[in-house]
Amino acid sequence: MLFALGEPVAFAALVVAFLLALLVRAFAIRLTARTLGLTQRGEKLGPRLREDIDPFGAVAAAIGGMGWGKIVSVDEVPRWRGRGRAAAVFLAGPLSCLLVAQLFFLGYALSTDVNVLSFATMVDLLRGVPVSSMVDQVLLSFAGGFLAFGLLALIPIPPLDGFGALWSALRNPGSGMQWMRLWFEDKNIGVLVLLICCFFPFEYPLLLVILDALSLLFLRLWG
Repeated sequence: MLFALGEPVAFAALVVAFLLALLVRAFAIRLTARTLGLTQRGEKLGPRLREDIDPFGAVAAAIGGMGWGKIVSVDEVPRWRGRGRAAAVFLAGPLSCLLVAQLFFLGYALSTDVNVLSFATMVDLLRGVPVSSMVDQVLLSFAGGFLAFGLLALIPIPPLDGFGALWSALRNPGSGMQWMRLWFEDKNIGVLVLLICCFFPFEYPLLLVILDALSLLFLRLWG
């Protein structure tokens, strides 16, 4: 997000988008778990800051352009009612954010006179695309923020939700998955790898390269 400081409106919108994406993810995960009978009915669906915000994810958002929420351990989502249900809980957050992003893209496509999505990249959105309208700037930043959050969360390594979905979908997670969980989750190597991807190379961090590749189809669909 700090890349967008040259565009104050975009910077503010990206900060708000990240915070809202955290809330949407948390709500979607809890609602899905309750709907599928994987949690107690009386559990609150509202935000819980200590359980929803990952400090390292917030740092990654500030430095690398986008971050992640607090990890949901695979031990917290029971698989006894079906692997598909457990995987759905982990996928609910990222997919909800992707859906919200499409709504903002739709709003932008309907409001703008000059659609920049035919040539813009995710890096452009996270750095603040110079546009003539403040409304377009906000809509683009919200759309890009939600899209980046959702796509990043789908990558299957801890602490991201994609790993939980993959683990839950497997009938018997093998030694490779067990090893990844031990080192990337329990020993926090996954957080370290993601933070390194946020910092290096300095001008164009690897995290942005990944998000650029994953988001290209979404952006061109609205271009």
